[in-house]
Amino acid sequence: MEDFYTEKKIYYHDTDCGGVVYYANYLKHLEEARTEYLLSKGISLQEMAEKDIWFVVAKVEIEYKSPARYQDTLKILTRIEKTKIATMKIFQKIMKDNTIVVEAYTTLVCVGKDFKPKPLPEEIKKSLD
Repeated sequence: MEDFYTEKKIYYHDTDCGGVVYYANYLKHLEEARTEYLLSKGISLQEMAEKDIWFVVAKVEIEYKSPARYQDTLKILTRIEKTKIATMKIFQKIMKDNTIVVEAYTTLVCVGKDFKPKPLPEEIKKSLD
């Protein structure tokens, strides 16, 4: 699957008392990049929700490799690793220049309002191929 890139500037509110990006804030940056990736494929999470199609995070594997700091500009790579009947596994890598800051795998599950898994809609599968 193809790679998609976004950029994120680090602001003071992203950092901790040590002046580095607070570890949990990377999850927000990854979420924003996943949303932009899906939008680039014509998939609006808001429109999907209106059709009773939701995506919930079932699992995140994250490895912190190097710190990022206030006013750094990070590049976030996002790509679909694998889709199954009701899930998407997404790989993401956050880079500062040529240094890997974070690598993560996130598994999203397609659910309805009842939070029970449902198959990925064909329109989404086609958009991701």
